Amino acid sequence: MNHSQHDFLSNDTVDNVSRAFKALADPTRIKILYLLSQEECSVGHIAEVLNMTQSAVSHQLSFLKNLRLVKARREGKSYIYTYEDDHVIEILKQMIHHSLHD
Repeated sequence: MNHSQHDFLSNDTVDNVSRAFKALADPTRIKILYLLSQEECSVGHIAEVLNMTQSAVSHQLSFLKNLRLVKARREGKSYIYTYEDDHVIEILKQMIHHSLHD
């Protein structure tokens, strides 16, 4: 069989895809990303809306920030978070749509 006909993914690409799915594999991160897809939020607001501790929210935001899926900007004494990756949000919304129409 001739392998030259195939496209092979680079290890970097495979790692990036894997990390994105890992981020979406956690229920809390799904809730946070979905909330951020609708509005920019402070840690306190996310904690309030999702009924979580600020510490738990910060932990997940840190994870998502390391994957470059969310970003923060300083506003006064607090940070305002928003999503950074349109593609991951699109995948999330497609999966939500899929589960609602199953």
